[in-house]
Amino acid sequence: MHHFHYRDNHLFCEDVPVSQIAEAVGTPFYLYSRATLERHFKAFESAFSGARRLICFSAKANSSLAVLTLLRNLGAGLDIVSGGELYRGLCAGFPADRIVYSGVGKRVDEIDEALAAGIRMFNVESLGELRCIDQRAAALGKTAPVAIRVNPDVDPGTHPYISTGLKKNKFGIDMETSLEAYALARDLPHVEAVGIDCHIGSQITQVAPFRDALASLMTLVVRLREMGLAIRYLDMGGGLGITYGQEAPPHPDEYARAIVAATGDSDLELILEPGRVIAGNAGILVSRVLYNKAGMAKHFVVADAGMNDLLRPTLYQAYHAISPVRYRGGKTIVADVVGPICESGDFLALDRTIEAPVEGDLLAVMSAGAYGFTMGSNYCSRLRVAEVMADGGHFEVIRSRQTYGDLTAGETVPSFLSAGATKI
Repeated sequence: MHHFHYRDNHLFCEDVPVSQIAEAVGTPFYLYSRATLERHFKAFESAFSGARRLICFSAKANSSLAVLTLLRNLGAGLDIVSGGELYRGLCAGFPADRIVYSGVGKRVDEIDEALAAGIRMFNVESLGELRCIDQRAAALGKTAPVAIRVNPDVDPGTHPYISTGLKKNKFGIDMETSLEAYALARDLPHVEAVGIDCHIGSQITQVAPFRDALASLMTLVVRLREMGLAIRYLDMGGGLGITYGQEAPPHPDEYARAIVAATGDSDLELILEPGRVIAGNAGILVSRVLYNKAGMAKHFVVADAGMNDLLRPTLYQAYHAISPVRYRGGKTIVADVVGPICESGDFLALDRTIEAPVEGDLLAVMSAGAYGFTMGSNYCSRLRVAEVMADGGHFEVIRSRQTYGDLTAGETVPSFLSAGATKI
């Protein structure tokens, strides 16, 4: 459930008319509902009531300081994949011991920053990374807590770009090699193997893939303890899907029952890393219609938001519902909703049945709270959009729209291109 709804044919976010926000801040902009973020986190967290757990929000889904601060206030931990996300998490007030560092390509400086902060653990993805963490921990006089990301070769039944648990994916270590990695971790002097990590993919709409992965992982726990390793944490990653259109993903309660049942009476503390299921349906992208363009084969609705603002439709052919901010009760058309980017792949929706818009109308791209702004760019030197959060009948801008000056901030023209410079 989310808090975007219609009153007298006008779209509201909680108790604020979306058109009122558009008038105040301009378009395009991302709009988040505080009540929805809270509701989704509490529903997920309470689903695991009675189990030892740490719910770490996946920062890559939405790294806005306001969103992170809200979730930190609710007791969330944080799953990060970069030094920048570590910085954002610490700025938002997350205790370092509630931060888990995932990701396949951690740089030395990022490892050092995480060690200095004192994070909960590193999720290690290769033997080379494990050795690097040991070396950096030695240099800093630390012992690094680690989990090995184990690849159980489970097909999550999702888009290939967001499937991460198969043998052909770049992530993790296969089951047999993971034993070698754990043996190495046991012998290295400056790492401590404290957990097992597994993440099989994103936007998963069935419980079975999680259950299949856990069957392998629980067998591995037994083998590792026989090796003398004190495994305390089982990190199951994230991946639970949401409804964008016709999907029917399991409720967090069903997901939690499957996870808890599969771990049996083990004394492991669960670490879960939800992102999309918390933030996805808590946000929308609001865009204004610039032009209607009727061609021989297609009708195009040209909006002022494009693939640089919301990449998912272009990258994944992902479906996002397109809703009018004000229903007119007019005829419907089949149209491509496209943006202003000079790419044929720049679209928000293809062959979509929508109410025929008038130039200047506002459109809401639904379910855009996760992997929306975080995947945006300045492609075509377009400004990054504003972000807004609503709370009841009140709203505030939580990220200002960029200015043209922001586009060239930090850039310099080299001296050899300056007037009068001589090329040698």
